[in-house]
Amino acid sequence: MTLRKIIHIDMDAFYASVEQRDDPTLRGRPVAVGSAQARGVVAAASYEARAFGVRSAMASVTALRRCPSLVFVPPRFDVYRAVSQQIRAIFADYTDLIEPLSLDEAYLDVTEDRRGIGSATAIAAEIRARIKADTGLTASAGVSYNKFIAKLASDQNKPDGLCVIKPAQGPAFVATLPVKRFHGVGPVTAAKMESLGILTGADLRDRSLEELTRHFGSSAGYFHRAAHGEDDRPVQPDRPLKSVGAERTFDIDLTEEADLIVALEPVIDAAWARIARAGASGRTLTLKAKFADFRLVARSRTLGTPLFDRLQIAETGRGLLRSILPVDQGIRLLGLTLSGLNSEMSVNDPEQRPLNFEAHGDSPLLVRSLVVTA
Repeated sequence: MTLRKIIHIDMDAFYASVEQRDDPTLRGRPVAVGSAQARGVVAAASYEARAFGVRSAMASVTALRRCPSLVFVPPRFDVYRAVSQQIRAIFADYTDLIEPLSLDEAYLDVTEDRRGIGSATAIAAEIRARIKADTGLTASAGVSYNKFIAKLASDQNKPDGLCVIKPAQGPAFVATLPVKRFHGVGPVTAAKMESLGILTGADLRDRSLEELTRHFGSSAGYFHRAAHGEDDRPVQPDRPLKSVGAERTFDIDLTEEADLIVALEPVIDAAWARIARAGASGRTLTLKAKFADFRLVARSRTLGTPLFDRLQIAETGRGLLRSILPVDQGIRLLGLTLSGLNSEMSVNDPEQRPLNFEAHGDSPLLVRSLVVTA
């Protein structure tokens, strides 16, 4: 079996870095791409902002509490898309096997060294240098023998870093990492693992598939293989994104309009953060509600022009929610999905699907998951 050579390229604080590149007055300052309004949300944060604990998908009011000097700039998705296309053109000089995960990251399979450079490490270094020269931006890269480890490696030396994990090093590398760094392990899953004494990759590796299945159901196989440094998923060329959104399950069933409107806000934030990261816009917004008896109700609205900002999505989402009120029994889940997209994003990777993604939030009432379809 041919040993694969996989590179994961991840731009460093992409949206915020583009803004700092184009406006010299922002360089060295904490920057958030998004809106500072009361109901605003951070779409991306510079490394200076991250030092204060500011993160994407965070409510703007929370971000400003953490970093009073935070500078908000509105997103410019047309610019981000254009830069992303520049970067993707560089990738195409080295391989046809390119799997974008969003505007700012992608997998490359460079097993076939079409330019005769000599190694995947050298290819990654050359790509990073070209990105810097052509765009003025930095990228981090992970190089390994599968997608799971390559993606972990790209996070290892950020920003502007390169990390290589060879096949003989893979299982030991994974064993040393906290499981909360594994893709698909969010705060809720990490807490559950911790309650079972699973804190590191080594702890996860030592549990049988049967035990993991009892606790984690259909995700157990992914966790078991990952803990052993195994991942046979191929790098798949881009497929267009059909929809993107978010949903949340509540610890208690909600019936009152006021409670449901409040509960919808974090769903709006999560959906908008994902939409912003994808650089997507779309004409159809769908609200999904799951009742206490697991009955599902969906309401959609298709507009004449694309929805492209949080305010539009929020207003439309609240209207869809009010259209199903009053309710005769409690609602246990709400979701919002944008479809009919014009997007550059690809979602071939199961890591982008709802594997217990739990983003930042201030409410202990909610468990968040992502919904992305292709």
